[in-house]
Amino acid sequence: MSKPLNYDAPRRSVLDLDEDQPEDLRIGGTSARSASLDVDDAVAAENFELPGADLSDEELTVPVVPMRTDEFRCGRCFLVHHRSQRAGEDICKECA
Repeated sequence: MSKPLNYDAPRRSVLDLDEDQPEDLRIGGTSARSASLDVDDAVAAENFELPGADLSDEELTVPVVPMRTDEFRCGRCFLVHHRSQRAGEDICKECA
């Protein structure tokens, strides 16, 4: 349990507070456990995509699987569904 705070007591300076803190939390103190990252900004920026970025020079490498005989393409949502999802002529159950 922490000790109660006396809100009427005069405030102490930052240097006085620094002496009361453990070595890991002191201002300007370095700890052996502190992590440092050696990341090049250019390398880190390559992994991020900005919205609205020009991707015209990018190539898509997605395998295209032809539609099977037991599948159909919905006329409203244009998704390929199994024939068990057909609600009517070229309309899936989700769009009906």
